[in-house]
Amino acid sequence: MTIVFDKVGSTAKPIELSSEGILLEGTLRKSGYHQVTLDAVLSGDLELDCDRCGDTYDYSVDSKLTLKLSDLVSEDKDDLDIIEFLDGKIDILYILESEINALKGTYHYCDKCDNNDEDFEIEY
Repeated sequence: MTIVFDKVGSTAKPIELSSEGILLEGTLRKSGYHQVTLDAVLSGDLELDCDRCGDTYDYSVDSKLTLKLSDLVSEDKDDLDIIEFLDGKIDILYILESEINALKGTYHYCDKCDNNDEDFEIEY
């Protein structure tokens, strides 16, 4: 799902997109001449593998997402919540997939391994 940067106005534009069981639902609103603000909520269940035992389990996602989107190269190196779309099109699917990959890239433990401090070893 792409939205032309210039088509976003100061009135909030609702967006909704789903991928891999995660729903991104929120609004886009112009917040400056070359800047749009995305206010959204990520919700749903994501299938993950436990990093301790390897079992697959469902991870419940319910988090707020606020990002600044720009159609120019950002000079602000201190703000890491800016995504640049230099072609003039906002790719909502790219944002959603990036958030899903960020969730998958961190360590996750299933319920049985979460508070288990004993040594763990599997022989094959």
